[in-house]
Amino acid sequence: MADSAKKEKSAKPAKTAKPNFFKGVKVEFKKISWPEKDALLKQSVAVVCVSMVVGVIIAVLDFFMQYGVDILTSL
Repeated sequence: MADSAKKEKSAKPAKTAKPNFFKGVKVEFKKISWPEKDALLKQSVAVVCVSMVVGVIIAVLDFFMQYGVDILTSL
C-alpha cells in the first residue's frame, strides 16, 4: 500500500506545477479590489506622517536614554 502511494506521487511531473501556480496567481490577482487613486494617496500620506512622528518619538527617547546612561556612567 505504501509503495503504491509513492508511485502515485512520483508519477506526477514536476514541471506542470509552475504553470498551474502562475495561473492561480493570475486568477487571485483579478479578485483583488484595488483602492481608488485618491484613497491610495491619502493612505500613503498618512503612513509617511505616522512614520515620521514615530521616528521623532524614538529619536527623543534615544536622546534622553543616552543622556541618562552618560550620567550614570560618570558617577
